[in-house]
Amino acid sequence: MLIQIPNVLTKDEVEYALRELKQGAYEDGKVSAGEIAGQVKQNLQLKRDAEAMKKCAPMLLAALKRNAEFQAAALPLKIRDPLLNRYDVGMTYGLHVDNALMGEPATIRTDVSGTLFLSSPQDYDGGELVIQEISAQRRVKLPAGCMVLYASTNSHRVEPVTRGTRLAGIFWIQSMVRDETKRDILFDLNQIMDSVDKKIDPAEKMALASIYHNLLRQWAET
Repeated sequence: MLIQIPNVLTKDEVEYALRELKQGAYEDGKVSAGEIAGQVKQNLQLKRDAEAMKKCAPMLLAALKRNAEFQAAALPLKIRDPLLNRYDVGMTYGLHVDNALMGEPATIRTDVSGTLFLSSPQDYDGGELVIQEISAQRRVKLPAGCMVLYASTNSHRVEPVTRGTRLAGIFWIQSMVRDETKRDILFDLNQIMDSVDKKIDPAEKMALASIYHNLLRQWAET
């Protein structure tokens, strides 16, 4: 699973987030990392009680809730409040895997991870998100306002920033469908339904919808 979602945020929302984040109060990113990940994490994150967090986090969560492609891909049951992180020149995050459970006490199982890019790729060099899949590495650096989703079981890293500043929102989602393969099947079927919507008759659309919802009924946990 690696799904890129364009235009999760509008241009105005990106500009608003950047204005707030540029004057936000930051802390060492290690405070949110586990013992192992903390050894390779070199970045900053917006303090959870910062005024910029109070303004930006609800806006980002609302954008996810209205985005049909995100909803179809993640099938979210719970979405953890985002981390808003910052990488200045020389900052990086070495290879790691996200914690399986998050919250104090643990309130969410991490099935899907997401990075919502806020800085334009023209504004910084380096900083690519590198996701390790079974047979290959995928390098991701998206336009501002776009998002990548990937299974939380995948190890990943952020390359060192060599110019400028990289700002992004990081999300973790507990999905209604825990199994990655089943989520992929449902997402593919959902995409097919959308692409053929105006090409097939109502009876065929109903048949596809029935298959989708019956699979979801079998696999979903709520």
